[in-house]
Amino acid sequence: MAESIKVTLPDSEIPRQWYNLQADLPTPLAPPLHPGTRQPIGPAELAAIFPMNLIEQEVSRERWIDIPEPILERLLTYRPTPLIRARALEKALGTPARIYYKHEGVSPPGSHKPNTALAQAYYNKAFGTKHLTTETGAGQWGSALAYACQQFGLDCKVFMVRISFDQKPFRKLMMQTWGATCIASPSTETAAGRAILEKTPDTPGSLGIAISEAIEAAVTHEGTKYSLGSVLNHVLMHQTIIGLEAQKQMALINAYPDVVIGCAGGGSNFAGIAFPFVRDKIHGKNISIIATEPAACPTMTRAPYVYDFGDTAGTTPLLPMHSLGHTFVPPPVHAGGLRYHGMAPLVSRTILDKLVEPRSYHQLECYANALLWAKTEGFIPAPETAHAITGAIEEAKRAKEEGKEKTILLCWSGHGLMDLTGYDAYLSGKLHDYEYPDADIKAALETLKDFPKP
Repeated sequence: MAESIKVTLPDSEIPRQWYNLQADLPTPLAPPLHPGTRQPIGPAELAAIFPMNLIEQEVSRERWIDIPEPILERLLTYRPTPLIRARALEKALGTPARIYYKHEGVSPPGSHKPNTALAQAYYNKAFGTKHLTTETGAGQWGSALAYACQQFGLDCKVFMVRISFDQKPFRKLMMQTWGATCIASPSTETAAGRAILEKTPDTPGSLGIAISEAIEAAVTHEGTKYSLGSVLNHVLMHQTIIGLEAQKQMALINAYPDVVIGCAGGGSNFAGIAFPFVRDKIHGKNISIIATEPAACPTMTRAPYVYDFGDTAGTTPLLPMHSLGHTFVPPPVHAGGLRYHGMAPLVSRTILDKLVEPRSYHQLECYANALLWAKTEGFIPAPETAHAITGAIEEAKRAKEEGKEKTILLCWSGHGLMDLTGYDAYLSGKLHDYEYPDADIKAALETLKDFPKP
């Protein structure tokens, strides 16, 4: 078993509970605040956009939450996902490091996102919701929710960030194939969208804008709730099935990672692979946990920890998080899922508590490493996943320089077969690196100067 290329678990070994990091955090999260009164909010004040059964998970401090059988049945379509050793990449790098990746690209939409989409669709159906609205950046989340809604018989409307809507047309077609409606954001369907278009008609859009539109559509239509693919506590908890499976798989080969790596836009796939290992670190394990992001959207590496809105229009509660400011509109890099202005409060808290180390990378380096991965391991990674790969390659090269063996675990969060226009732009020499200017960060953060401090 120690020499296995692929480590699989039988269906019977799928985790039957999610792990809730809030039970073990050294420093509890600061509470979300009402956008008007700036006072802490309770579950009832979230009920306009979320069903109460998910709100209960959002605020829970229970360590383990049971996964209902109907969700497990759907998860078993593609889970447990394989843990694979990247031997060809190791050889190409000449590293003594052992690189393992948790292959989340085997789900029907091709990413980790259905892990929470299926859960959210189930809980909304049980609550009596008829329609779900959401936003999506690169389209992975929109595709996943469209698939999940089809599984549980819900209508789905997705507001997709305009630049990604244009760059990734096949994501829109995936959503439509599963019965969802996909709309470029900002749109004329909502007051928030119309206001943005009137001010900046040529805007590439942002996740913050798309969130504003999705929330407005939810609260103005009966029987409709809003669904989020990242950032919130319950979303990150649903994703921990990734890391829980990985722990079982590594135990089968008598291994344990020295380094765990995931890319982070809002924090969901990173939390999924990392949080079970963060728990180990809290309880004394010597392990490095690295979150990677684009230099063009340096939320974790250059943004302060503040209270900020989750959306551009300022309709969400104020969340304690690393944020570039809710008015931030990112450069049009191809890693659309990593272009969010904020970071999940739970991920932000782990950074502040020195449990997680954030790193940023430029897109040209990430595409170069994505090509190396494709030429060695065969699978074509999403541009987001390439940021985690870049972190793993950096660690593997360091192991070579130091002459030390090291076990590296990364979350291979999704395939890039719907992102080939980005590869075309890279191979054609049309892509450029973006370093987000300090002056622009400062200007965006001016909007927060009168907000409470977490």
